[in-house]
Amino acid sequence: MPRSRLWIVTLLLPVLMLLGCEQGDPLNESPPVTQLEPPEPGGTLTVATRNSATTYYLDRDQTPAGPEHDLVESFAQAHGWEVEWILLESTAEVLQALKEDEAQLAAAGLTHLPSRDEHFQRGPTHTDIVEQLVCHRDMRPLPRQVEEMTGLDIRVTADSSYAEKLQSLVNQHTGITFKEDPRTTEMLLTEVAEKRIDCTLADSNIVRVVRRHFPHLEVAMNLTSGDRLGWYVRPEHQALAELASQWMESADGQERIAEVQQRYYAYIGEFDFVDLRALNRRIDERLPTFLDLFLEAESETGMPADLLAALSYQESHWDPQAVSPTGVRGIMMLTQNTAQSLGVANRLDPAEAIDGGARYLADRHQRLPDTLPEPDRTYLALASYNIGRGHVLDARKLARELGKNPDSWDDMKEVLPLKADKRYYPQTRYGYARGYEPVHYVQRIRNYQDVISAAIEWTPLEEAVNQED
Repeated sequence: MPRSRLWIVTLLLPVLMLLGCEQGDPLNESPPVTQLEPPEPGGTLTVATRNSATTYYLDRDQTPAGPEHDLVESFAQAHGWEVEWILLESTAEVLQALKEDEAQLAAAGLTHLPSRDEHFQRGPTHTDIVEQLVCHRDMRPLPRQVEEMTGLDIRVTADSSYAEKLQSLVNQHTGITFKEDPRTTEMLLTEVAEKRIDCTLADSNIVRVVRRHFPHLEVAMNLTSGDRLGWYVRPEHQALAELASQWMESADGQERIAEVQQRYYAYIGEFDFVDLRALNRRIDERLPTFLDLFLEAESETGMPADLLAALSYQESHWDPQAVSPTGVRGIMMLTQNTAQSLGVANRLDPAEAIDGGARYLADRHQRLPDTLPEPDRTYLALASYNIGRGHVLDARKLARELGKNPDSWDDMKEVLPLKADKRYYPQTRYGYARGYEPVHYVQRIRNYQDVISAAIEWTPLEEAVNQED
């Protein structure tokens, strides 16, 4: 080729390449994502999550639990998979693990965000939340409008939806500042409760759970009108995302979501500052005196010590000298007849009373049908402790007549109050009862048990003895 033509080709080549790229030259396009199939039956689903009460944790028996845990395990079971959990400390670490292909699915209380959609494929959603600004209740004045957030020391978990929300407010309002922190939302809420920082942002479900342990936390305002928590997968796992969405929207998935809501959130009542402040104070001041007695009662009866402590707090606020106007007495508030049947000579002796109350609850538990699943069986045993076994049997019979499930606490919560309804109780064997009371009774005990269990290191008595040896 003559040098003049070679020079012309050399001169035009970059222009031709540029034109080719503008017209969609495949050399300049991102390669298509190679789609992968979900695991085969019998395979393993690798899931990244973080340790928290609203995602995944180990309970006092070292058994995995948590909303995300339960949903993922049910999804995997429906498809014949084992789950391999990758436990991480922060949302940022969870998303990084997904990005680096260490996990196929991220289930960690993640808000679906456009910024995350750029890197990951959305999976299904399961929980409604709002993002809340949380400060210490002693702050005066509390910020009730966005404009009042100026000058506050606000810190939020790094790479979180909270940081995105605050950045949008910074862009719209002068004087609002914040810092991103590598620590978890739960840790930052602790910082607020201890007045080390002014405020933080948290999802409403996290606030509901954590606020019971730190009653001085105050929700200053909602910063979003509503968001959804859900799962994410890598772009090449679109088929897995679709499969997860199909399961979540199925009758099985919806039923499991309802069960998760009942197990982890529904029993948490309206926030009661005075009640929870008193509980947390008495955990420090009174509970240590009786801790070994509750552990010993657990060893003797099999009833969990933290459950017995919660039951006792509901009954007497751990006052061994408590006496009610109706004559029930002691730290477990036993009636005279019940105490006599249990061989409790002195109801005001905490050792006798705790042992007797634990045996009485164990008896209520044992007398229920073996087919009744947990935790429903324990909740019905607590209801029997409160209202009497006869009324619980009436309510179970009534549940069958109404087409309800007598083995489901969720259904029994609706039926028990009918023992006070004149349309129903005249037909029952034991007649009228304030059936709404055991519903609230069980709800409060569940709430107290959560707070007590998180505050105390519950080492079983046998283990404590072995450690001393």
